[in-house]
Amino acid sequence: MNRIASLLITLLFLSSCGVRYKSVPYFQDLRDSSLVQENIDNYKPLNIQKDDILAITVASLNAEASAIFNMGNTTSIPGGGAAGSPTLTANGFMVDQNGAIQLPLIGSIKVAGLTTLAARELIESKLITYLKEPVVSLRLINFKVSVLGDVAKPGVYPVQNERVSVTEALSMAGDLTITAVRNNVLLVRENEGKRQYIRLDLHKKEVFNSPYYYLQNNDVLYVQPSNAKYASVDSSYRNVSIILSALSVIALIITRL
Repeated sequence: MNRIASLLITLLFLSSCGVRYKSVPYFQDLRDSSLVQENIDNYKPLNIQKDDILAITVASLNAEASAIFNMGNTTSIPGGGAAGSPTLTANGFMVDQNGAIQLPLIGSIKVAGLTTLAARELIESKLITYLKEPVVSLRLINFKVSVLGDVAKPGVYPVQNERVSVTEALSMAGDLTITAVRNNVLLVRENEGKRQYIRLDLHKKEVFNSPYYYLQNNDVLYVQPSNAKYASVDSSYRNVSIILSALSVIALIITRL
């Protein structure tokens, strides 16, 4: 009987090696019985960095005079992660290693470290010498984030605007799988020649207030798989072991009877 009990305990242990429900839900400390409201004070506009590509369009009262400033290098930005994502084509000005772009007639303008709004205003101030009432449209066209690990659709995802959060990026990647580790998502960020590694806990609502909740260009999110992920990959071996154990128990019970 001791041997039968041991085999039954083993079977119960093997069957409990899956994912526990309590590790699946997000934001577990968020009250669900009342409205929770708080100010958003952790968002900061993106700063332009070296190697960024800026789409710049200039308009003024004289369309012909403005045309010369709209002759930037045509740049194609691949769609990235999701299948069927469009390729963006725009007049792109690369930010060089000195943090500057080169505009016709004006020459070098240092924009690294500026927000796109500040860069737009700076360019407009430079254009006053050449154009009457210039208006500049400027946006970052190579803004992308990478999501890899235990998600449904890992890949590189382009961002059409300048504001994307951790939860939005994970949604673009099809969300975390049931076996993903939600309390240890790794954010890798490169900024001003330094690389940062930040751990994020999606079990807690405080992730919304994190200074890293809003992503920057070229950020990488890595979602670690749990032990259950390996167990599912190794399911063939486990299934055979469970079946053999079950057959052994059944055979011993029949023998005893």
